[in-house]
Amino acid sequence: MAGITTHVLNTITGKPGANVRIDFSVREGDAWKLVKTVRTNGDGRTDGMILKPEDTKVGEYELLFHVDDYFIAEGMKLTDPPFIEKVPVRFAVFDAKQHFHVPMLMTPGSCATYRGS
Repeated sequence: MAGITTHVLNTITGKPGANVRIDFSVREGDAWKLVKTVRTNGDGRTDGMILKPEDTKVGEYELLFHVDDYFIAEGMKLTDPPFIEKVPVRFAVFDAKQHFHVPMLMTPGSCATYRGS
């Protein structure tokens, strides 16, 4: 399966990050163009692929995770301003026939990502 997918995990609770806003952009020249905004479901995943296989091209992409908004909605008191607000993950699709899964592991004080399967 090709295309781009993601999921979010709250590593404080070990539970999926539900209702996290993610802005998906593509690089066009020197600028980033917003393609769409999605939210994670109760399983911490988006209801559909971020980018379907037939729409995936070699290029540079960005997933912008709204980490601060998620933790505020969860009732967590954050520093003012929050240590981590929005987390951009920029990555390249170098082979449009491959699947690119880009998860976000998050706390209010740290975030990590990796190329998943």
